[in-house]
Amino acid sequence: MSENKRLGDPGRTAGLMAETLKQGRLILRLLGDRRVSVWPKLIIPATIAYVLSPIDLLSDPIIGLGQIDDVAVFLIGLKLFVELCPTDIVREHLDSLTSVIDGSYRVVKEEQKQLPDTPELSEPESDRGKDQLPGDAGGQQV
Repeated sequence: MSENKRLGDPGRTAGLMAETLKQGRLILRLLGDRRVSVWPKLIIPATIAYVLSPIDLLSDPIIGLGQIDDVAVFLIGLKLFVELCPTDIVREHLDSLTSVIDGSYRVVKEEQKQLPDTPELSEPESDRGKDQLPGDAGGQQV
């Protein structure tokens, strides 16, 4: 089996992670939006309370089985919250999350600045003052 097939498609994994982050940001925006009623917003704390409570829908006879129902309830609670929010508000937030700013860019290469204190970068003592005009002391007394 090749390495790429075993690990999965990186583009698909990145897309899944990006979609998960977008949904998380959508939920946070909807929780902060005053136009969304309090009742749908109560689903999130109720879901968190269930996940943290010792009461489970499925008991834990097999390790991992009890955590699966917690994850399922958590994901269903998040999905239910988004579904119960007004559609136009959800669409507005989704559009702002997926909007792309058009523009152009260019790479600016920064020049390395020479430090005058370092001996290898500063001019030798004998060359100092050569480029000065007559009468220009360059801050030195003549």
